[in-house]
Amino acid sequence: MMPVRMATPPAPASTEATGDTLAARAGAVAACAAAAAEERLDRELDARLRDEIGVAPDRAGARDLMRALAALAREQLARRWVDADSADRRVPARRVHYLCMEFLIGRSLGNALSALGCQDAAARALQHHAAQWEDVQEQEADAALGNGGLGRLSACYLESMATLGLPAWGYGIRYEYGMFAQSIQHGQQVERPDPWLEDGSPWEFPRPGINWSVGFGGHVAPPAAPGQPSVWHPAVHVQAKAYDLVVPGHATERVSTLRLWRSTAPAQIDLQAFNRGDYARAAEFKNAFENISWVLYPDDRTPAGRELRLRQEYFFTAASLQDIVARHLEEHGSLERFSDHQAIHLNDTHPAIGVAELMRLLVDVHHLAWTQAWEQVRRSFSYTNHTLMPEALETWPVELLARVLPRHIEIIYRLNHDWLAEAARVRPADDAMLERISLIGEAGERRVRMAHLAVVGSHHVNGVSALHARLMRETVFADFHALDPDRFSHVTNGVSPRRWLAQCNPGLAALVDEAIGPDWRRDLDTLLRLRPLADDATFRQRFLAVRRANKAHLAARIARDTDVSVDLDSLFDVQVKRIHEYKRQLMNVLQVVWRWQAIRDAPAAGWVPRTVVLAGKAASGYDTARLIVRLIHDVARTVNQDPATAGLLRLVFLPNYGVSLAETIMPGADLSQQISVAGSEASGTGNMKLALNGALTLGTEDGSTIEIRERVGEGSMFLFGLRADEARALRASDYRPADRVAANGRLAAVLDAVGKGTFSPEEPARYRRLVDELLHRDAYLVLADFDAYLEAQARADSLFRDPQAWAGSAVTTVAGMGHFSADRAVAEYAQRIWRVRPVA
Repeated sequence: MMPVRMATPPAPASTEATGDTLAARAGAVAACAAAAAEERLDRELDARLRDEIGVAPDRAGARDLMRALAALAREQLARRWVDADSADRRVPARRVHYLCMEFLIGRSLGNALSALGCQDAAARALQHHAAQWEDVQEQEADAALGNGGLGRLSACYLESMATLGLPAWGYGIRYEYGMFAQSIQHGQQVERPDPWLEDGSPWEFPRPGINWSVGFGGHVAPPAAPGQPSVWHPAVHVQAKAYDLVVPGHATERVSTLRLWRSTAPAQIDLQAFNRGDYARAAEFKNAFENISWVLYPDDRTPAGRELRLRQEYFFTAASLQDIVARHLEEHGSLERFSDHQAIHLNDTHPAIGVAELMRLLVDVHHLAWTQAWEQVRRSFSYTNHTLMPEALETWPVELLARVLPRHIEIIYRLNHDWLAEAARVRPADDAMLERISLIGEAGERRVRMAHLAVVGSHHVNGVSALHARLMRETVFADFHALDPDRFSHVTNGVSPRRWLAQCNPGLAALVDEAIGPDWRRDLDTLLRLRPLADDATFRQRFLAVRRANKAHLAARIARDTDVSVDLDSLFDVQVKRIHEYKRQLMNVLQVVWRWQAIRDAPAAGWVPRTVVLAGKAASGYDTARLIVRLIHDVARTVNQDPATAGLLRLVFLPNYGVSLAETIMPGADLSQQISVAGSEASGTGNMKLALNGALTLGTEDGSTIEIRERVGEGSMFLFGLRADEARALRASDYRPADRVAANGRLAAVLDAVGKGTFSPEEPARYRRLVDELLHRDAYLVLADFDAYLEAQARADSLFRDPQAWAGSAVTTVAGMGHFSADRAVAEYAQRIWRVRPVA
């Protein structure tokens, strides 16, 4: 395709040129090469428009240009994929296989062109077609392969694996519609399909020869003879068809492979039913198989939804493990040393059924002895825990698992028997401990504890921040840690500096390049060189100019999506994340209500203008989260139309939050709200992206915010609220939230306004349930932290009044973010957990 293999013109004959002359000649050579590369790209782009897209170059629209550029990039990436795979097979390399339900990769065009070193040349070539890079990039749909932080993390990690040269595969599901596209109608969230594949994807490589059969239901026949395994006879088989996406590294020829599975019926339709005229039955036959890969996280409030979610998890895990085993046998011939060559990572509990599935493959299909197979399983798997909340630690009813996966429940029971016997030898006569660590929960409905299965089946279990790992060892996995402390560790999450600074914030990236050079893209620790510039008035002024341009870009998006105009001189206060009670968007909107009331009471009090921006999806079955979204819109309607607060307060909710929207929000944020109740947020990567782009953090001491404080300094943050141990102690005490409200007039006024219908006069009791829940339970300690939260907001206002001081703190923040690189995190995984080395 383009740029990187351009021949360099011969050096001048004379060797007596001055340094200035040599520099001038070097610059001329570089300019010549760049011009030649751009001319070549122009020719290739026109050829693709004619030959592949089928349109005359002078009539090509933005979508045609996007697909033509994608075709050029895809060709180069395919070559890199083939070369990398060949190199891995020659070694043969130990590979890491990253299993995750979500890979939120966003748009691929900019990432691909940046990795190939030709984004600037592509942007100039587009100008010859009277097209702008931003308009062309907008034609690509976000890949609907995830929802939130889990998916964005896995996408960053795959890119870092390629950048570091690691032999790596990601495995997931090729969702046809993703989770859902969020729109707002009359202030309420409305979910609609997100058909990101309706026009195809230019980035996919279908693999028609890779097609695995995944069974469900049926029965298990007893062993044919002593010592032989049981035989599972599934009732139905679903076909898993492979589609590959190539994830390129930065400044390297290396790529990672993201293999996604699409579910298909063994036969496309029930032809006999069709011929009888029973067309609904004919389609039902097809849909019963293919709905597995339709939608991410189907609503599990119904028995059918719960079963579909279990089928999804087993489907992609079973197909992935069959794929890994087959590739291993092709290269090594035997499974006896499987774990020496394959590292399999369970990112959260969704693929935890893989522990039982790999046992089934090794014992039932490939006839390894049970103890030999179990040794290989435990040495192959590692597991990242992402939550400590009991309601989020996945469990499955034994009855459901036995019906959908009858052989796997047998395997789990035997693993549990062996595990409890092993633990009893270490802690004899401790029945309470055995009940706590059992893979089967016996209280009430008997359920399989998937996190326990992941722990028992893995050689390493890690948390995703220092605080999270400590709490993990002290709470949900305390007994496991006591039995085997060496199995537990932590790897603090990180984000890609290429995607989340270089690509999404080119203005700041250029300023940083000019100040310290471009090496930060591969070594984010070099950002430390910016720290002295926090005291440089000229640099601070240029930094503020970049920020203002980014805020203007965000303001234009706000106006486009919400019809609300905002003041660029106001403090852009951002909270963007999945809507959940523990993330406390409710506390944020109550603060907006307090600010609105306070401005109305004292309009001349010297208020700092504030634009509060929220975004995020509420799960379709999460009624409280959906109600919070509605409250945000009702409050926004009142506040934004009130002349008493005009110019001083705006509240906006940007719909359909995803990667591309985040790439606009992160660079434009002044303040990053990370206000989860301490001890509930495992890590958080949105906080890292916002801080990397220069936003100051207002937050609790939760997740990785604690580690950010250690590196940027508390003076550049606004911390507040109960710590994790204090939150636990308060919950365990006789905490009476209503008493706190009774003693706090300003808080009482806020709740009174919400609860009595100030913001919903057409339905005064609309939010009574939210208020009652706070007054009588306050499970997420919103009221307990509210006063401290307002004080932190006041400190933010005070600093924002001094733009130079704010800029100094923001530069200090950027300078301290080197530790939070996905490259550092992946390198830690590779060395300490996966034992995977780079391959040239």
